[in-house]
Amino acid sequence: MQGDLTRRLAAEALGTAFLLATVVGSGIMAERLADGNVALALLGNTIPTGAILVVLILIFGPLSGAHFNPAVTAAFALRREITVPEGVVYVMAQIVGGVAGVWAAHVMFELPVLQTSIQARTGPAQWFAEFVATFGLLAAIFGAVRWRPQAVCYAVGLYITAAYWFTASTSFANPAVTIARGLSDTFAGIAPAHVPAFILAQLAGAVAAALVFGLLMPAPRAEEEREAFAD
Repeated sequence: MQGDLTRRLAAEALGTAFLLATVVGSGIMAERLADGNVALALLGNTIPTGAILVVLILIFGPLSGAHFNPAVTAAFALRREITVPEGVVYVMAQIVGGVAGVWAAHVMFELPVLQTSIQARTGPAQWFAEFVATFGLLAAIFGAVRWRPQAVCYAVGLYITAAYWFTASTSFANPAVTIARGLSDTFAGIAPAHVPAFILAQLAGAVAAALVFGLLMPAPRAEEEREAFAD
């Protein structure tokens, strides 16, 4: 129903906004407090990001599935667990929410709202890292949904926390996040010119994961997913 879709889109937009406010806001705070120690700043950026994902999935999972990520939405569309028209509007809501979350972080830290990043993040190693990061994120989601549905939030939060550190790109793994971070010239930023290659790598990782785990773990029925979230 239209009303149900409206609620789901609102959940996707609001959840993605909080995710980006956390990613960018914690990056700003971490850089200010780390006194030039980049490793400490990255740790200060990592922990809040992983933590907020757990919270957001717990809140919005029963409403929209808590994608907050066009790559996740695309993978579920490939598995025919969401229709293509629904997927398109999900992605639009995620991008709008992500940009709003970045702007909210800027306001909270008294920075200019409208910015573009000059942070260089490019090259084959970074692109491959984004492919790996996104493939692994979808592996965590598909595996948890199939075998431990109640643990999806923890699987995603812990995976992103780990992937910040084992990937060269610090695991954006999310086209909406990548676009929004291009609009923040802060610790978490990425130069807009480098955004398209990151997104292509992320979508490639999502498609690969959908194909591989479609064979390894056939998708559960929609009824099973609803029962899992209800529990």
